[in-house]
Amino acid sequence: MRRSNDNHEASPAAKDEHPIFAALFDPMSDSMERKWMGGRRRRLLAGARGAVLEIGGGTGANLPHYRDVDRVIVTEPDPCMRKRLGQKLEEARVPVEVSEAGAEELPFPDGSFDTVVSTLVLCTVPDQESALDEVRRVLCPGGRLLFIEHVRAAGSTARWQDRLEPLWGRLLGGCHPNRATVAAIENAGFEIETFESFHPPVFLSSLTPHVQGSATIRLAA
Repeated sequence: MRRSNDNHEASPAAKDEHPIFAALFDPMSDSMERKWMGGRRRRLLAGARGAVLEIGGGTGANLPHYRDVDRVIVTEPDPCMRKRLGQKLEEARVPVEVSEAGAEELPFPDGSFDTVVSTLVLCTVPDQESALDEVRRVLCPGGRLLFIEHVRAAGSTARWQDRLEPLWGRLLGGCHPNRATVAAIENAGFEIETFESFHPPVFLSSLTPHVQGSATIRLAA
């Protein structure tokens, strides 16, 4: 099956590069993917249908899990990540294109996609509100946002996330561990459809509460 690397016009966010983080990402996440994250990706992406847009595809961890979709466009603005993603295109069982666009300025017409996928991305995009507005714009009526994200904790743990956020971001490719992402999804005009919160089986898991779910565009009253 043919896979192409179609570099759609990039947004200004594409200038950000994290070569060390990109080089270490797969070795660091290998155990996580085998033990728990790979299974969650598989279950999440079983809900993908039609034309799919994945924002922030990283090094391509989702590629082997796509089934029963027409095509997938994966955006990844970091050229260091995108290089590794391109090396994994043959792992996909569906047609895949790669775009260098950032999530805040997607170069696609309104209503282009049946499904948008975000896995551990909305914590990292420079402008979360703009990214979610763009996701909503490119989804067709009845389309779904599928997400796995780590989010802001509650109480004193959230305050620890705030304290650690500057160092965390420098070490982990610009990640912000303290974003209230579920509220941001709802504020962007989405209705949460399915939802699960969980703590992964990792060291200091209390600092990284995660959510998995799907959302649809909220209908006007």
